[in-house]
Amino acid sequence: MADQNTPDIIYTKVDEAPQLASASFLPVIRAFAAAAGVSVGTRDISLAGRIIAAFPENLTEAQRQSDDLAALGALVKTPGANVIKLPNISASVPQLVAAVKELQSQGYDIPDYPEAPSNDAEKTARSRFDAIKGSAVNPVLREGNSDRRAAKAVKNYARANPHSMGAWNKDSKTTVSTMGANDFRSNEVSATLTDAQAGPVRIEHEATDGTVTVLKDGVDLTAGAIVDATFISAKALGAFLAEQIAATKDAGTLFSIHLKATMMKVSDPIIFGHAVKAFLQPVFDKHGEAMKAAGVNPNSGLGDLLSNLEGHADILTDIDALMAERPPLYMVDSDRGITNLHVPSDVIIDASIPALIRAGGKGWGPDGKAADANCVIPDSSYAAVYAEAIDFFKENGALDPTTAGTVQNVGLMAQKAEEYGSHPTTFEIASDGVVRMVLANGDVLHEHRVEAGDIWRSASTRKAPIEDWVKLAIDRQAAEGCQAIFWLDEARAHDAELIAYVKPLLAAAGVTDKFQILAPREATRVSLDEITAGRTSIAVTGNVLRDYLTDLFPILELGTSAKMLSIVKLMNGGGLFETGAGGSAPKHVQQLNEENHLRWDSLGEFCALGESLTFLANTKGNEKARVLGEAVDAATQGILDHNRSPGRKVGQPDNRDSHYWFARYWAEALADQSDDTDLAAHFAPIANALADGEATITAELAASQGGLADTGGYYNTDAQKTDAIMRPSERLNAIIG
Repeated sequence: MADQNTPDIIYTKVDEAPQLASASFLPVIRAFAAAAGVSVGTRDISLAGRIIAAFPENLTEAQRQSDDLAALGALVKTPGANVIKLPNISASVPQLVAAVKELQSQGYDIPDYPEAPSNDAEKTARSRFDAIKGSAVNPVLREGNSDRRAAKAVKNYARANPHSMGAWNKDSKTTVSTMGANDFRSNEVSATLTDAQAGPVRIEHEATDGTVTVLKDGVDLTAGAIVDATFISAKALGAFLAEQIAATKDAGTLFSIHLKATMMKVSDPIIFGHAVKAFLQPVFDKHGEAMKAAGVNPNSGLGDLLSNLEGHADILTDIDALMAERPPLYMVDSDRGITNLHVPSDVIIDASIPALIRAGGKGWGPDGKAADANCVIPDSSYAAVYAEAIDFFKENGALDPTTAGTVQNVGLMAQKAEEYGSHPTTFEIASDGVVRMVLANGDVLHEHRVEAGDIWRSASTRKAPIEDWVKLAIDRQAAEGCQAIFWLDEARAHDAELIAYVKPLLAAAGVTDKFQILAPREATRVSLDEITAGRTSIAVTGNVLRDYLTDLFPILELGTSAKMLSIVKLMNGGGLFETGAGGSAPKHVQQLNEENHLRWDSLGEFCALGESLTFLANTKGNEKARVLGEAVDAATQGILDHNRSPGRKVGQPDNRDSHYWFARYWAEALADQSDDTDLAAHFAPIANALADGEATITAELAASQGGLADTGGYYNTDAQKTDAIMRPSERLNAIIG
């Protein structure tokens, strides 16, 4: 159970490698913070924790868990919020099912995930599960806009210690393919609500026979909100995918599809399913009924499909024969045979394409060799960013990390802005007809003629977050004095409405000349030119591009997006400090289980901790917290200067070693400072003990590596087992407590 009183700082309990690292690092944070009178508590937003909280009725008192996500959702709307948020699982259906099975094996009476609910109990369960899957956490906690950038220490280290970059060939066949018509981008309509139009909105579908079905009622929209509606045509999508499969075969490249099935948890799994079905279309044509009877759902991926078809030798034989004829697939894990189509949650566009670009436009094929790829991005809303980046590097060669500048980001994300808030208003259309949005005053705001299978969605962006976003952009540009670009396309309906807000706000602040407004393709080119010249650019973007660009540019500049400084300035005065991305976390867990080596790098946690302590000092007047925060910065610099980050291979120092060195540098910085003599006196003996114990501590940490490590679960780990694995040094534990 999480702490029930609200402490000064909340440190979230999450999943996979970041949570394993917390078992080692959180005791250090608590011990040091206590010396400044700072309390540090936890709230459980892990996938397992959220599942347990959603189904209390069948659990024992000891098993029940409070809904910590809801509690944090309320907290971030208060001025006193101070939350360090680690990356959590944005669960696909296969991950959700796996987590449920694990909990059931541990004695939790959790119902199965119902793929096709057939009674009221299953419908209730499905409703609760649907609130958990996908990116259910971030929209609740992000009650502010985003300020993301590389910390100076991290950027300087990356320049001095450059990561590897693949060489680009001007003749590379790697390309981006996108629909460009009959997709979300081309079908989008948008409007800004007047006072008379504000209020509850009804979304309804009228079939061709006149039957009206209410898809969603009571959607509350406020005056000044930008409201969008759009759809992607299922027929056009199917034709496009078939064309791209054939084109990829002709080009001799890898076929890959790039989506965000975690954040776009309704639309993108369906689009992913279309891709799976298109790739295996002849098999579905021949065996469709048998596959349906076997429980095949293409939306769950090729891996689940093959599992459901065990025992159907004839179908599997036809699949093998077809796969031999199809273009080779881009692989997620070629050693294990995991393809780009296996699991929808493995297809994370903001991680997959930047990694390919960093590798010189190469992806791994089923033969274990790197090859050019057709990067299929069905919707064209943001595909141009990646297309332009690939074209840029074909022309200019790879970015040089030793001289590259940096792209910072100011992102519009507060109050579930834009597409990332569209989950409750996204629908797969059951029959031909019309979908319309009917306002409280009776006006029909938006209307689309649709066909069965189309995916229709609506999104909104409220006025207050837009104004806050523009203000944050103005503040950040003033602080940096650098190029700043609003990545907005006046030819796109939603962006045109945003521009109508942005221009007057910039003019009122007298800073119109400090900013450019460019469509994403043009902004990509200008920004890449700027950082190639070693300069800084600020990308001021909407919610989706915030997500995409804060992976793309850090992966190119730093080699990873997990080391970004990510500050969410909550609109009611609090602070949310995010620690980076967790995309590689599953592989880290696998290595820990097999070799007791955790290569997770906690640099993101270090940076967030320093910002959180400084924020606490500013908001609560705790000057001891400020001293602690400044010392965190010194400790982080020490980790980088002395190369104390985790190694990738067993036998090298790992995450636990980095926490020892961080604690030591932190204690030494506190002992050496003169701003607070009480803290200096308190930490001097701790610093000495950590230095004197170096040989013993590092030996104890090294001795723990090399064998199997049983954490008692993947999604719901055993706390005692995990603590024993992650805190193996008796000497270090005795010093820290």
